[in-house]
Amino acid sequence: MLVLSRKKNESIMVGDTIEVKVIAIEGDTVRIGIEAPRDVEVHRKEVYVAIKEENKLASERKPDWSVVKHLVAPEEKAE
Repeated sequence: MLVLSRKKNESIMVGDTIEVKVIAIEGDTVRIGIEAPRDVEVHRKEVYVAIKEENKLASERKPDWSVVKHLVAPEEKAE
């Protein structure tokens, strides 16, 4: 792990396109800003973990093929 010290309004670069900037320091809280390309997802870690868990659960669920069948080929109306 790389450990750096930064002051308010100072930044670090991750690669050529991601900038992490210290916005404010208030007691034990540090506010940071992150500039990254739109195709790079940026999440708080607890949100990232929740997304990964939900994706895992979704991949384990078995699809209800009867619902899918009705979406793809709805029942024909009686004439």
